[in-house]
Amino acid sequence: MSVFAPIDEPLSRPLRLAVLISGGGTTLENLHSKIAAGELSAEVCVVIAGNDSCRGIKKAEEQGLRAEVVPRSQFVSVADFSRKIFDLCREADVDLVVLAGFLSLIEIPEDFRFRVMNIHPALIPSFCGRGFFGHHVHEAVLDRGAKVSGCTVHFADNEYDHGPIILQIPVPVLEDDDPGRLATRVFQAECEAYPQAIRLFADGRLQITDRRVRILPAP
Repeated sequence: MSVFAPIDEPLSRPLRLAVLISGGGTTLENLHSKIAAGELSAEVCVVIAGNDSCRGIKKAEEQGLRAEVVPRSQFVSVADFSRKIFDLCREADVDLVVLAGFLSLIEIPEDFRFRVMNIHPALIPSFCGRGFFGHHVHEAVLDRGAKVSGCTVHFADNEYDHGPIILQIPVPVLEDDDPGRLATRVFQAECEAYPQAIRLFADGRLQITDRRVRILPAP
């Protein structure tokens, strides 16, 4: 049995984040607002987009954040693409990489093991994996007739939506839901879940035993 803690004790400084985005940057906006409100002791050191058309890059620049574009199409392999991304993360001296609607698969190097988080708009292991992103997730939930959906924050590994689960927040599926209404309520849960998971990381309260994450009591 292997036991691992990404951070052994609470940080005495703001957590340094890299935020990876592919779309509009709504999760980035949420994290930035939590930081600005003093609800999250962190700083966004670099924002990395995986495509040239990523709308969130403009938002990052408007917030005065360092923004980099690493187009997946310019790299032959996942390994080369990932190497460029994590080189930027090392250069920015980040503690944690936050996937915020980042759609490209990446390979996580050993020095970033359990230092990459992802949020998924469903309750893993349901409605997850390759092809399950954005409205596709909520359409699948409704098509299946599920009564509960929600969001999941987990440590990322080298498969889609696969790493150890940190926390989940359930969201009821209502009789008159459409994908848009369900997505709005799930995103409201995401806006609380992701900052909470990041705080637990910064406070040294996450311990991974094999594939299970234990949340340690507050000191």
